[in-house]
Amino acid sequence: MNDTSPAPTLVLTGGQVLTVDCDFTVAEGVAVHGRDIVAVGSDAQMRALAGPGTRVVDLRGRTVLPGINDSHLHGAAYGMTKPPFALDVGHPTVGSIADIASAVQRAVRAARPGEWIVGLGWDPGYLAECLADPRRFPHRRDLDTVAPENPVCLTDFSSHMVWANSAALRRSGIDAASEAPPGGVVDLDADGEPTGILREAAQALVLAELPSPTVAQRRQAIQGVVRELHARGITSYTEPGLGPGGATTFFGGLSTDNWTAYADLAADGALQARVSVLLLPAPMGGSAADVRKGLSELRRPDSTDERVLRAIGVKIFADGVPPNRTAWMNEPYVDGGHGALCVHGATPALQVDELREMIRVAHEAGFQLGVHVTGDRAIDTVVDAFLAANAAAPRPDARHYVIHGDFIGADSLTKLAAHGYGVNMNPAIKWTISDLMDEVVGPERSAYQWPVRSAVEAGVTVCASSDAPITQPDWRQGVAAMMLRESKASGRRSGPEQCVSLADALRAYTINAARQDFAEDWKGTVEPGKVADLCVLDRPLLGLDPHEIGDVEVDLTVFDGRIVHEREGSAV
Repeated sequence: MNDTSPAPTLVLTGGQVLTVDCDFTVAEGVAVHGRDIVAVGSDAQMRALAGPGTRVVDLRGRTVLPGINDSHLHGAAYGMTKPPFALDVGHPTVGSIADIASAVQRAVRAARPGEWIVGLGWDPGYLAECLADPRRFPHRRDLDTVAPENPVCLTDFSSHMVWANSAALRRSGIDAASEAPPGGVVDLDADGEPTGILREAAQALVLAELPSPTVAQRRQAIQGVVRELHARGITSYTEPGLGPGGATTFFGGLSTDNWTAYADLAADGALQARVSVLLLPAPMGGSAADVRKGLSELRRPDSTDERVLRAIGVKIFADGVPPNRTAWMNEPYVDGGHGALCVHGATPALQVDELREMIRVAHEAGFQLGVHVTGDRAIDTVVDAFLAANAAAPRPDARHYVIHGDFIGADSLTKLAAHGYGVNMNPAIKWTISDLMDEVVGPERSAYQWPVRSAVEAGVTVCASSDAPITQPDWRQGVAAMMLRESKASGRRSGPEQCVSLADALRAYTINAARQDFAEDWKGTVEPGKVADLCVLDRPLLGLDPHEIGDVEVDLTVFDGRIVHEREGSAV
Protein backbone atom coordinates (compact mmCIF):
# COMPACT_ATOMS: atom_id res chain seq x y z
CA MET A 1 0.00 0.00 0.00
CA ASN A 2 1.05 3.63 -0.46
CA ASP A 3 0.13 6.82 1.35
CA THR A 4 -2.79 7.55 -0.98
CA SER A 5 -4.36 4.09 -0.71
CA PRO A 6 -7.67 3.85 1.16
CA ALA A 7 -7.57 2.39 4.65
CA PRO A 8 -8.14 -1.36 4.92
CA THR A 9 -11.64 -2.60 5.62
CA LEU A 10 -10.26 -5.45 7.76
CA VAL A 11 -7.00 -6.04 9.61
CA LEU A 12 -6.06 -9.31 11.30
CA THR A 13 -2.95 -8.82 13.40
CA GLY A 14 -0.93 -9.94 16.39
CA GLY A 15 -0.83 -13.54 15.27
CA GLN A 16 0.91 -16.19 13.22
CA VAL A 17 0.12 -15.62 9.54
CA LEU A 18 1.25 -18.63 7.53
CA THR A 19 1.39 -17.13 4.07
CA VAL A 20 2.16 -20.47 2.32
CA ASP A 21 4.18 -18.49 -0.21
CA CYS A 22 7.18 -20.10 -1.92
CA ASP A 23 9.32 -19.56 1.21
CA PHE A 24 6.54 -20.44 3.67
CA THR A 25 6.97 -16.97 5.17
CA VAL A 26 5.43 -16.32 8.59
CA ALA A 27 4.07 -12.81 9.24
CA GLU A 28 2.14 -11.22 12.11
CA GLY A 29 -0.77 -9.62 10.31
CA VAL A 30 -2.71 -9.14 7.09
CA ALA A 31 -4.73 -6.20 5.78
CA VAL A 32 -7.74 -6.44 3.47
CA HIS A 33 -9.46 -3.79 1.40
CA GLY A 34 -12.67 -4.81 -0.29
CA ARG A 35 -12.13 -8.19 -1.92
CA ASP A 36 -8.33 -8.19 -1.89
CA ILE A 37 -5.34 -8.63 0.39
CA VAL A 38 -3.46 -5.32 0.32
CA ALA A 39 -0.65 -5.86 2.85
CA VAL A 40 1.09 -8.54 4.90
CA GLY A 41 3.66 -7.78 7.56
CA SER A 42 4.42 -7.03 11.18
CA ASP A 43 1.88 -6.17 13.85
CA ALA A 44 3.11 -2.56 13.95
CA GLN A 45 2.83 -2.21 10.18
CA MET A 46 -0.70 -3.57 10.07
CA ARG A 47 -1.96 -1.42 12.96
CA ALA A 48 -0.47 1.67 11.32
CA LEU A 49 -2.61 1.03 8.22
CA ALA A 50 -5.91 0.91 10.09
CA GLY A 51 -8.31 3.80 9.69
CA PRO A 52 -11.45 4.88 11.56
CA GLY A 53 -13.62 2.44 9.60
CA THR A 54 -11.26 -0.53 9.73
CA ARG A 55 -12.31 -3.59 11.69
CA VAL A 56 -9.21 -4.72 13.58
CA VAL A 57 -9.12 -8.28 14.89
CA ASP A 58 -6.52 -8.97 17.56
CA LEU A 59 -5.41 -12.51 16.84
CA ARG A 60 -3.71 -12.92 20.22
CA GLY A 61 -1.23 -15.38 18.74
CA ARG A 62 -3.73 -17.35 16.68
CA THR A 63 -2.95 -18.64 13.19
CA VAL A 64 -4.16 -17.23 9.87
CA LEU A 65 -4.10 -19.45 6.78
CA PRO A 66 -5.20 -18.94 3.19
CA GLY A 67 -8.79 -20.06 2.68
CA ILE A 68 -8.71 -23.85 2.46
CA ASN A 69 -9.33 -25.46 -0.94
CA ASP A 70 -10.83 -28.96 -0.82
CA SER A 71 -9.83 -29.95 -4.32
CA HIS A 72 -12.11 -32.98 -4.78
CA LEU A 73 -15.44 -32.65 -2.99
CA HIS A 74 -18.80 -33.74 -4.38
CA GLY A 75 -20.66 -30.74 -2.99
CA ALA A 76 -24.09 -31.30 -4.49
CA ALA A 77 -24.01 -35.02 -3.67
CA TYR A 78 -22.69 -34.36 -0.15
CA GLY A 79 -25.57 -31.98 0.48
CA MET A 80 -28.09 -34.56 -0.68
CA THR A 81 -26.71 -37.17 1.75
CA LYS A 82 -27.84 -35.15 4.73
CA PRO A 83 -31.24 -34.86 6.38
CA PRO A 84 -33.87 -34.08 5.26
CA PHE A 85 -32.74 -35.67 2.00
CA ALA A 86 -31.24 -38.99 3.14
CA LEU A 87 -30.46 -41.26 6.08
CA ASP A 88 -27.03 -41.22 7.68
CA VAL A 89 -26.02 -44.89 7.94
CA GLY A 90 -22.30 -44.28 8.38
CA HIS A 91 -19.91 -44.69 11.29
CA PRO A 92 -20.25 -43.54 14.07
CA THR A 93 -24.00 -42.93 13.62
CA VAL A 94 -24.50 -46.69 13.26
CA GLY A 95 -22.38 -49.55 14.54
CA SER A 96 -24.12 -52.63 13.17
CA ILE A 97 -26.39 -54.00 10.48
CA ALA A 98 -29.08 -54.10 13.15
CA ASP A 99 -28.64 -50.36 13.74
CA ILE A 100 -29.05 -49.71 10.01
CA ALA A 101 -32.19 -51.86 9.92
CA SER A 102 -33.60 -49.86 12.82
CA ALA A 103 -32.88 -46.57 11.05
CA VAL A 104 -34.58 -47.85 7.90
CA GLN A 105 -37.55 -49.07 9.93
CA ARG A 106 -38.03 -45.60 11.43
CA ALA A 107 -37.85 -44.06 7.98
CA VAL A 108 -40.42 -46.52 6.62
CA ARG A 109 -42.86 -45.59 9.40
CA ALA A 110 -42.62 -41.95 8.35
CA ALA A 111 -42.75 -42.65 4.60
CA ARG A 112 -45.61 -43.11 2.18
CA PRO A 113 -46.34 -46.65 0.93
CA GLY A 114 -43.91 -47.52 -1.84
CA GLU A 115 -41.73 -44.42 -1.25
CA TRP A 116 -37.98 -44.87 -1.71
CA ILE A 117 -35.78 -44.91 1.40
CA VAL A 118 -32.26 -43.72 0.61
CA GLY A 119 -29.14 -43.38 2.71
CA LEU A 120 -25.37 -43.22 2.58
CA GLY A 121 -22.24 -44.16 4.46
CA TRP A 122 -22.37 -47.83 5.52
CA ASP A 123 -18.97 -49.44 5.91
CA PRO A 124 -18.55 -53.17 6.64
CA GLY A 125 -15.31 -52.34 8.43
CA TYR A 126 -17.39 -50.74 11.20
CA LEU A 127 -20.41 -53.07 11.33
CA ALA A 128 -20.40 -55.39 14.35
CA GLU A 129 -21.77 -58.42 12.50
CA CYS A 130 -19.12 -58.17 9.78
CA LEU A 131 -16.36 -57.71 12.31
CA ALA A 132 -17.51 -60.78 14.25
CA ASP A 133 -17.70 -62.93 11.12
CA PRO A 134 -15.59 -61.95 8.07
CA ARG A 135 -17.94 -64.02 5.88
CA ARG A 136 -20.92 -61.90 6.92
CA PHE A 137 -21.88 -59.07 4.58
CA PRO A 138 -25.00 -56.89 4.27
CA HIS A 139 -27.82 -58.70 2.45
CA ARG A 140 -31.19 -57.67 1.03
CA ARG A 141 -32.89 -59.83 3.69
CA ASP A 142 -31.50 -57.56 6.43
CA LEU A 143 -33.61 -54.76 4.95
CA ASP A 144 -36.58 -56.85 3.81
CA THR A 145 -37.66 -57.54 7.38
CA VAL A 146 -38.16 -53.83 8.11
CA ALA A 147 -39.05 -52.62 4.62
CA PRO A 148 -41.01 -55.33 2.80
CA GLU A 149 -42.78 -52.90 0.46
CA ASN A 150 -40.69 -49.72 0.44
CA PRO A 151 -37.67 -49.90 -1.88
CA VAL A 152 -34.43 -49.19 -0.03
CA CYS A 153 -31.12 -48.07 -1.56
CA LEU A 154 -28.15 -47.47 0.72
CA THR A 155 -24.89 -46.28 -0.86
CA ASP A 156 -21.70 -47.34 0.91
CA PHE A 157 -19.06 -44.94 2.24
CA SER A 158 -17.01 -45.17 -0.95
CA SER A 159 -19.96 -44.59 -3.31
CA HIS A 160 -18.80 -47.65 -5.24
CA MET A 161 -21.42 -50.07 -3.84
CA VAL A 162 -25.13 -49.95 -3.11
CA TRP A 163 -27.13 -52.20 -0.81
CA ALA A 164 -30.71 -52.69 -1.95
CA ASN A 165 -33.66 -54.61 -0.54
CA SER A 166 -35.89 -56.98 -2.49
CA ALA A 167 -38.47 -54.27 -3.20
CA ALA A 168 -35.76 -52.11 -4.78
CA LEU A 169 -34.49 -55.04 -6.85
CA ARG A 170 -38.02 -55.74 -8.09
CA ARG A 171 -38.57 -52.07 -8.90
CA SER A 172 -35.31 -52.12 -10.88
CA GLY A 173 -36.00 -55.40 -12.70
CA ILE A 174 -33.04 -57.20 -11.13
CA ASP A 175 -33.20 -60.96 -10.63
CA ALA A 176 -30.97 -64.02 -10.88
CA ALA A 177 -30.87 -63.74 -14.67
CA SER A 178 -29.84 -60.08 -14.75
CA GLU A 179 -26.50 -59.26 -16.34
CA ALA A 180 -24.32 -56.55 -14.85
CA PRO A 181 -23.34 -53.74 -17.21
CA PRO A 182 -19.67 -53.52 -18.28
CA GLY A 183 -17.52 -52.54 -15.31
CA GLY A 184 -20.14 -53.67 -12.79
CA VAL A 185 -20.87 -56.66 -10.52
CA VAL A 186 -24.19 -57.96 -9.17
CA ASP A 187 -23.33 -60.09 -6.12
CA LEU A 188 -25.10 -63.45 -5.98
CA ASP A 189 -25.61 -65.72 -2.97
CA ALA A 190 -25.11 -69.48 -2.78
CA ASP A 191 -28.54 -70.01 -4.36
CA GLY A 192 -27.64 -67.83 -7.34
CA GLU A 193 -29.95 -65.02 -6.22
CA PRO A 194 -28.91 -61.35 -5.96
CA THR A 195 -27.75 -60.47 -2.46
CA GLY A 196 -28.73 -56.82 -2.91
CA ILE A 197 -25.11 -55.67 -3.25
CA LEU A 198 -24.30 -53.99 -6.57
CA ARG A 199 -20.78 -52.82 -7.27
CA GLU A 200 -19.32 -50.11 -9.51
CA ALA A 201 -21.29 -49.65 -12.77
CA ALA A 202 -23.97 -52.11 -11.61
CA GLN A 203 -25.13 -49.51 -9.11
CA ALA A 204 -26.84 -47.72 -11.99
CA LEU A 205 -29.39 -50.55 -12.27
CA VAL A 206 -30.95 -49.34 -9.02
CA LEU A 207 -29.81 -45.73 -8.92
CA ALA A 208 -31.55 -44.95 -12.20
CA GLU A 209 -34.88 -45.69 -10.53
CA LEU A 210 -34.47 -43.18 -7.71
CA PRO A 211 -36.48 -39.99 -7.81
CA SER A 212 -34.49 -36.97 -8.94
CA PRO A 213 -34.43 -33.96 -6.59
CA THR A 214 -35.65 -30.64 -7.90
CA VAL A 215 -33.27 -27.80 -8.73
CA ALA A 216 -34.64 -25.96 -5.67
CA GLN A 217 -33.72 -28.91 -3.45
CA ARG A 218 -30.25 -29.00 -4.97
CA ARG A 219 -29.80 -25.28 -4.31
CA GLN A 220 -30.83 -25.84 -0.70
CA ALA A 221 -28.39 -28.75 -0.37
CA ILE A 222 -25.47 -26.79 -1.88
CA GLN A 223 -26.10 -23.78 0.37
CA GLY A 224 -26.14 -26.06 3.41
CA VAL A 225 -22.80 -27.55 2.35
CA VAL A 226 -21.22 -24.12 1.83
CA ARG A 227 -22.27 -23.06 5.34
CA GLU A 228 -20.64 -26.19 6.71
CA LEU A 229 -17.50 -25.53 4.68
CA HIS A 230 -17.27 -21.97 6.03
CA ALA A 231 -17.32 -23.37 9.57
CA ARG A 232 -14.34 -25.52 8.54
CA GLY A 233 -12.41 -22.62 6.94
CA ILE A 234 -12.98 -23.88 3.39
CA THR A 235 -13.56 -21.24 0.74
CA SER A 236 -12.86 -23.17 -2.50
CA TYR A 237 -13.62 -26.66 -3.74
CA THR A 238 -13.65 -28.76 -6.89
CA GLU A 239 -16.99 -30.32 -7.82
CA PRO A 240 -15.81 -33.42 -9.73
CA GLY A 241 -18.33 -34.70 -12.21
CA LEU A 242 -21.25 -32.67 -13.56
CA GLY A 243 -22.54 -33.56 -16.99
CA PRO A 244 -24.36 -36.14 -19.09
CA GLY A 245 -22.12 -38.92 -17.76
CA GLY A 246 -23.35 -38.31 -14.23
CA ALA A 247 -25.53 -41.14 -13.00
CA THR A 248 -29.21 -40.38 -12.58
CA THR A 249 -29.05 -40.84 -8.82
CA PHE A 250 -30.74 -39.36 -5.82
CA PHE A 251 -27.40 -38.08 -4.56
CA GLY A 252 -25.94 -36.84 -7.84
CA GLY A 253 -29.03 -36.63 -9.98
CA LEU A 254 -28.96 -35.41 -13.53
CA SER A 255 -25.76 -33.45 -13.39
CA THR A 256 -27.13 -30.76 -15.69
CA ASP A 257 -29.61 -30.01 -12.90
CA ASN A 258 -26.71 -29.64 -10.47
CA TRP A 259 -24.99 -27.23 -12.86
CA THR A 260 -28.25 -25.26 -13.08
CA ALA A 261 -28.43 -25.09 -9.29
CA TYR A 262 -24.84 -23.84 -9.08
CA ALA A 263 -25.30 -21.36 -11.92
CA ASP A 264 -28.49 -19.98 -10.39
CA LEU A 265 -26.80 -19.47 -7.03
CA ALA A 266 -23.81 -17.77 -8.67
CA ALA A 267 -26.03 -15.49 -10.75
CA ASP A 268 -27.95 -14.49 -7.62
CA GLY A 269 -24.74 -13.76 -5.70
CA ALA A 270 -25.68 -16.57 -3.32
CA LEU A 271 -22.78 -18.95 -4.02
CA GLN A 272 -20.34 -18.03 -1.26
CA ALA A 273 -17.51 -20.30 -2.35
CA ARG A 274 -15.18 -20.70 -5.32
CA VAL A 275 -16.28 -23.82 -7.20
CA SER A 276 -14.23 -25.40 -9.97
CA VAL A 277 -16.17 -28.01 -11.93
CA LEU A 278 -14.98 -31.12 -13.73
CA LEU A 279 -17.47 -32.08 -16.42
CA LEU A 280 -18.36 -35.76 -16.72
CA PRO A 281 -19.01 -36.62 -20.36
CA ALA A 282 -19.09 -40.44 -19.97
CA PRO A 283 -20.39 -42.76 -17.24
CA MET A 284 -18.37 -45.40 -15.44
CA GLY A 285 -18.02 -48.23 -17.93
CA GLY A 286 -18.17 -45.73 -20.80
CA SER A 287 -16.33 -45.42 -24.08
CA ALA A 288 -14.58 -42.91 -26.30
CA ALA A 289 -17.84 -42.56 -28.22
CA ASP A 290 -19.53 -41.57 -24.95
CA VAL A 291 -16.84 -38.95 -24.33
CA ARG A 292 -17.28 -37.48 -27.83
CA LYS A 293 -21.05 -37.39 -27.46
CA GLY A 294 -20.90 -35.96 -23.95
CA LEU A 295 -18.50 -33.19 -24.90
CA SER A 296 -20.58 -32.29 -27.96
CA GLU A 297 -23.63 -31.94 -25.72
CA LEU A 298 -21.86 -30.11 -22.91
CA ARG A 299 -19.03 -27.87 -23.94
CA ARG A 300 -18.10 -25.32 -21.26
CA PRO A 301 -21.18 -23.75 -19.66
CA ASP A 302 -21.10 -19.99 -19.16
CA SER A 303 -20.57 -18.48 -15.70
CA THR A 304 -21.40 -15.02 -14.41
CA ASP A 305 -18.15 -14.89 -12.40
CA GLU A 306 -15.39 -17.38 -13.20
CA ARG A 307 -13.70 -16.65 -9.86
CA VAL A 308 -16.82 -18.08 -8.22
CA LEU A 309 -17.97 -20.80 -10.64
CA ARG A 310 -15.96 -22.21 -13.50
CA ALA A 311 -16.13 -25.38 -15.60
CA ILE A 312 -12.44 -26.17 -15.75
CA GLY A 313 -11.91 -29.73 -16.95
CA VAL A 314 -13.19 -33.23 -17.64
CA LYS A 315 -13.36 -36.28 -15.39
CA ILE A 316 -12.98 -39.85 -16.61
CA PHE A 317 -13.28 -43.10 -14.64
CA ALA A 318 -10.49 -45.61 -15.27
CA ASP A 319 -10.97 -48.28 -12.58
CA GLY A 320 -12.72 -48.87 -9.25
CA VAL A 321 -11.44 -48.76 -5.67
CA PRO A 322 -9.09 -51.08 -3.74
CA PRO A 323 -11.41 -51.98 -0.81
CA ASN A 324 -13.88 -53.43 -3.35
CA ARG A 325 -11.07 -55.27 -5.21
CA THR A 326 -12.02 -53.30 -8.34
CA ALA A 327 -8.81 -51.26 -8.68
CA TRP A 328 -6.63 -52.70 -11.49
CA MET A 329 -3.48 -54.00 -9.82
CA ASN A 330 -0.23 -55.52 -11.10
CA GLU A 331 -0.09 -58.07 -8.27
CA PRO A 332 -3.19 -59.96 -7.12
CA TYR A 333 -5.24 -59.08 -4.07
CA VAL A 334 -4.72 -61.22 -0.98
CA ASP A 335 -7.82 -63.25 -1.80
CA GLY A 336 -7.13 -63.35 -5.55
CA GLY A 337 -7.96 -61.35 -8.64
CA HIS A 338 -6.39 -58.22 -10.09
CA GLY A 339 -9.42 -55.96 -10.53
CA ALA A 340 -10.01 -54.35 -13.92
CA LEU A 341 -10.45 -51.16 -15.84
CA CYS A 342 -14.06 -49.95 -15.81
CA VAL A 343 -14.30 -48.80 -19.42
CA HIS A 344 -15.85 -50.38 -22.50
CA GLY A 345 -14.05 -53.41 -23.92
CA ALA A 346 -14.30 -57.20 -23.88
CA THR A 347 -10.64 -57.78 -22.95
CA PRO A 348 -8.06 -55.88 -20.87
CA ALA A 349 -6.17 -54.95 -24.04
CA LEU A 350 -9.28 -53.51 -25.67
CA GLN A 351 -10.09 -51.63 -22.47
CA VAL A 352 -6.61 -50.10 -22.43
CA ASP A 353 -7.06 -48.95 -26.02
CA GLU A 354 -10.47 -47.50 -25.19
CA LEU A 355 -9.17 -45.62 -22.16
CA ARG A 356 -6.27 -44.16 -24.14
CA GLU A 357 -8.73 -42.98 -26.78
CA MET A 358 -11.05 -41.44 -24.16
CA ILE A 359 -8.12 -39.48 -22.75
CA ARG A 360 -6.93 -38.44 -26.22
CA VAL A 361 -10.38 -37.13 -27.20
CA ALA A 362 -10.70 -34.99 -24.05
CA HIS A 363 -7.10 -33.76 -24.32
CA GLU A 364 -7.50 -32.72 -27.95
CA ALA A 365 -10.75 -30.95 -27.06
CA GLY A 366 -8.63 -28.65 -24.87
CA PHE A 367 -9.77 -29.79 -21.43
CA GLN A 368 -7.79 -30.40 -18.29
CA LEU A 369 -8.24 -34.08 -17.39
CA GLY A 370 -8.81 -35.48 -13.92
CA VAL A 371 -8.89 -39.28 -14.10
CA HIS A 372 -10.26 -41.42 -11.28
CA VAL A 373 -7.68 -44.20 -11.03
CA THR A 374 -6.41 -46.15 -8.00
CA GLY A 375 -4.62 -49.39 -8.94
CA ASP A 376 -0.94 -49.29 -9.90
CA ARG A 377 -1.49 -51.00 -13.26
CA ALA A 378 -4.36 -48.66 -14.11
CA ILE A 379 -2.36 -45.59 -13.02
CA ASP A 380 0.55 -46.52 -15.29
CA THR A 381 -1.94 -46.88 -18.15
CA VAL A 382 -3.46 -43.46 -17.48
CA VAL A 383 -0.14 -41.65 -17.12
CA ASP A 384 1.17 -43.18 -20.34
CA ALA A 385 -2.08 -42.14 -22.03
CA PHE A 386 -1.54 -38.55 -20.84
CA LEU A 387 1.90 -38.55 -22.41
CA ALA A 388 0.72 -40.15 -25.64
CA ALA A 389 -2.11 -37.66 -26.02
CA ASN A 390 0.23 -34.74 -25.45
CA ALA A 391 2.81 -36.12 -27.88
CA ALA A 392 0.15 -36.27 -30.59
CA ALA A 393 -1.31 -32.84 -29.78
CA PRO A 394 1.14 -30.85 -27.61
CA ARG A 395 -0.33 -28.58 -24.94
CA PRO A 396 2.31 -26.84 -22.80
CA ASP A 397 0.22 -26.41 -19.64
CA ALA A 398 -2.64 -28.93 -19.64
CA ARG A 399 -2.26 -29.74 -15.91
CA HIS A 400 -3.87 -33.16 -16.18
CA TYR A 401 -3.95 -35.07 -12.93
CA VAL A 402 -4.53 -38.44 -11.35
CA ILE A 403 -7.47 -38.52 -8.96
CA HIS A 404 -6.78 -40.68 -5.87
CA GLY A 405 -3.63 -42.40 -7.20
CA ASP A 406 -3.61 -44.84 -4.30
CA PHE A 407 -0.79 -47.07 -5.51
CA ILE A 408 1.04 -44.76 -7.90
CA GLY A 409 4.57 -46.00 -8.57
CA ALA A 410 7.90 -44.23 -8.94
CA ASP A 411 7.93 -44.35 -12.76
CA SER A 412 4.53 -42.72 -13.05
CA LEU A 413 5.48 -40.07 -10.49
CA THR A 414 8.58 -39.21 -12.52
CA LYS A 415 6.51 -38.89 -15.69
CA LEU A 416 3.88 -36.70 -14.01
CA ALA A 417 6.56 -34.37 -12.63
CA ALA A 418 8.32 -34.07 -15.98
CA HIS A 419 5.14 -32.85 -17.68
CA GLY A 420 3.73 -30.63 -14.93
CA TYR A 421 0.90 -33.06 -14.22
CA GLY A 422 -0.41 -33.64 -10.71
CA VAL A 423 -1.97 -36.09 -8.28
CA ASN A 424 -4.93 -35.53 -5.97
CA MET A 425 -4.73 -37.76 -2.88
CA ASN A 426 -7.03 -38.54 0.03
CA PRO A 427 -5.17 -38.64 3.36
CA ALA A 428 -8.33 -38.83 5.48
CA ILE A 429 -9.39 -41.96 3.61
CA LYS A 430 -5.95 -43.42 4.39
CA TRP A 431 -6.62 -42.65 8.05
CA THR A 432 -10.01 -44.36 7.81
CA ILE A 433 -9.16 -47.59 5.96
CA SER A 434 -5.47 -48.37 6.57
CA ASP A 435 -6.15 -51.35 8.86
CA LEU A 436 -8.73 -52.76 6.45
CA MET A 437 -6.32 -52.51 3.53
CA ASP A 438 -3.81 -54.87 5.17
CA GLU A 439 -6.33 -57.64 4.57
CA VAL A 440 -7.03 -56.54 1.01
CA VAL A 441 -3.56 -55.99 -0.46
CA GLY A 442 -1.20 -57.17 2.29
CA PRO A 443 0.79 -55.08 4.80
CA GLU A 444 3.54 -53.93 2.41
CA ARG A 445 1.25 -52.49 -0.25
CA SER A 446 -1.14 -51.17 2.39
CA ALA A 447 1.69 -49.19 4.01
CA TYR A 448 2.59 -47.64 0.65
CA GLN A 449 -0.97 -46.58 -0.24
CA TRP A 450 -1.10 -42.84 -0.99
CA PRO A 451 2.69 -42.26 -1.07
CA VAL A 452 2.58 -38.52 -0.44
CA ARG A 453 6.25 -38.06 0.41
CA SER A 454 7.39 -40.00 -2.64
CA ALA A 455 5.22 -37.76 -4.80
CA VAL A 456 6.51 -34.55 -3.20
CA GLU A 457 10.13 -35.68 -3.52
CA ALA A 458 9.54 -36.59 -7.17
CA GLY A 459 8.48 -33.00 -7.82
CA VAL A 460 4.80 -33.72 -8.39
CA THR A 461 2.26 -31.09 -7.33
CA VAL A 462 0.26 -32.94 -4.67
CA CYS A 463 -3.27 -31.85 -3.78
CA ALA A 464 -5.20 -33.32 -0.86
CA SER A 465 -8.96 -33.61 -0.63
CA SER A 466 -11.77 -35.22 1.32
CA ASP A 467 -13.74 -36.77 -1.56
CA ALA A 468 -16.80 -35.94 0.53
CA PRO A 469 -19.20 -37.59 1.08
CA ILE A 470 -16.63 -40.41 1.25
CA THR A 471 -15.11 -38.66 4.28
CA GLN A 472 -16.05 -35.48 6.07
CA PRO A 473 -14.64 -32.32 4.44
CA ASP A 474 -12.19 -31.85 7.29
CA TRP A 475 -8.78 -30.62 6.10
CA ARG A 476 -7.48 -30.68 9.67
CA GLN A 477 -7.81 -34.45 9.82
CA GLY A 478 -6.22 -34.63 6.38
CA VAL A 479 -3.22 -32.58 7.46
CA ALA A 480 -2.79 -34.69 10.61
CA ALA A 481 -3.04 -37.88 8.55
CA MET A 482 -0.36 -36.69 6.13
CA MET A 483 1.97 -35.92 9.02
CA LEU A 484 1.25 -39.07 11.08
CA ARG A 485 0.00 -41.90 8.80
CA GLU A 486 -1.92 -43.39 11.74
CA SER A 487 -5.05 -45.54 11.65
CA LYS A 488 -8.37 -44.19 12.87
CA ALA A 489 -9.38 -47.58 14.25
CA SER A 490 -6.17 -48.63 16.04
CA GLY A 491 -3.73 -45.73 15.97
CA ARG A 492 -1.17 -48.00 14.28
CA ARG A 493 1.19 -46.24 11.87
CA SER A 494 0.97 -47.31 8.24
CA GLY A 495 3.88 -46.33 6.03
CA PRO A 496 5.53 -43.74 8.31
CA GLU A 497 8.24 -43.22 5.69
CA GLN A 498 5.55 -41.42 3.63
CA CYS A 499 4.91 -38.75 6.31
CA VAL A 500 5.37 -35.13 5.24
CA SER A 501 5.90 -31.81 7.02
CA LEU A 502 3.22 -29.35 8.06
CA ALA A 503 4.28 -27.02 5.25
CA ASP A 504 3.86 -29.71 2.57
CA ALA A 505 0.52 -30.77 4.02
CA LEU A 506 -0.81 -27.19 4.06
CA ARG A 507 0.38 -26.57 0.50
CA ALA A 508 -1.71 -29.56 -0.60
CA TYR A 509 -4.83 -27.78 0.68
CA THR A 510 -3.97 -24.26 -0.50
CA ILE A 511 -1.49 -23.18 -3.18
CA ASN A 512 -1.21 -26.60 -4.84
CA ALA A 513 -4.98 -26.82 -5.07
CA ALA A 514 -5.03 -23.30 -6.53
CA ARG A 515 -2.59 -24.46 -9.19
CA GLN A 516 -4.89 -27.37 -10.03
CA ASP A 517 -7.54 -24.67 -10.61
CA PHE A 518 -5.20 -22.59 -12.85
CA ALA A 519 -5.68 -19.92 -10.17
CA GLU A 520 -2.36 -19.71 -8.31
CA ASP A 521 -1.89 -16.11 -9.53
CA TRP A 522 -4.89 -14.87 -7.56
CA LYS A 523 -5.62 -17.29 -4.69
CA GLY A 524 -4.01 -19.95 -2.51
CA THR A 525 -1.57 -17.83 -0.46
CA VAL A 526 -1.71 -14.84 1.88
CA GLU A 527 0.04 -12.24 -0.29
CA PRO A 528 -0.80 -8.73 -1.50
CA GLY A 529 -2.86 -8.87 -4.67
CA LYS A 530 -4.49 -12.21 -3.85
CA VAL A 531 -8.19 -12.50 -3.07
CA ALA A 532 -9.05 -12.10 0.59
CA ASP A 533 -9.98 -15.71 1.38
CA LEU A 534 -8.69 -16.42 4.88
CA CYS A 535 -9.08 -18.89 7.71
CA VAL A 536 -8.36 -18.02 11.39
CA LEU A 537 -7.65 -20.88 13.79
CA ASP A 538 -8.13 -20.84 17.55
CA ARG A 539 -4.45 -21.44 18.37
CA PRO A 540 -0.91 -21.30 16.95
CA LEU A 541 -0.35 -24.08 14.42
CA LEU A 542 3.45 -24.03 14.14
CA GLY A 543 4.94 -26.49 16.59
CA LEU A 544 1.57 -28.01 17.49
CA ASP A 545 1.55 -31.77 18.11
CA PRO A 546 0.00 -33.23 14.93
CA HIS A 547 -2.27 -35.35 17.14
CA GLU A 548 -3.93 -32.10 18.26
CA ILE A 549 -4.55 -30.67 14.79
CA GLY A 550 -7.87 -32.50 14.49
CA ASP A 551 -9.09 -30.60 17.59
CA VAL A 552 -8.26 -27.16 16.19
CA GLU A 553 -11.31 -24.91 15.80
CA VAL A 554 -11.89 -22.40 13.02
CA ASP A 555 -12.69 -19.10 14.71
CA LEU A 556 -13.25 -16.98 11.63
CA THR A 557 -13.53 -17.46 7.85
CA VAL A 558 -13.20 -14.66 5.31
CA PHE A 559 -14.45 -15.12 1.76
CA ASP A 560 -13.92 -12.45 -0.90
CA GLY A 561 -13.10 -9.95 1.86
CA ARG A 562 -16.31 -10.64 3.80
CA ILE A 563 -16.50 -12.45 7.12
CA VAL A 564 -18.76 -15.44 6.43
CA HIS A 565 -18.19 -17.40 9.64
CA GLU A 566 -17.48 -16.43 13.24
CA ARG A 567 -17.38 -19.24 15.76
CA GLU A 568 -19.69 -18.61 18.69
CA GLY A 569 -17.69 -17.80 21.80
CA SER A 570 -14.44 -17.25 19.93
CA ALA A 571 -14.27 -13.53 20.83
CA VAL A 572 -12.95 -12.42 17.46
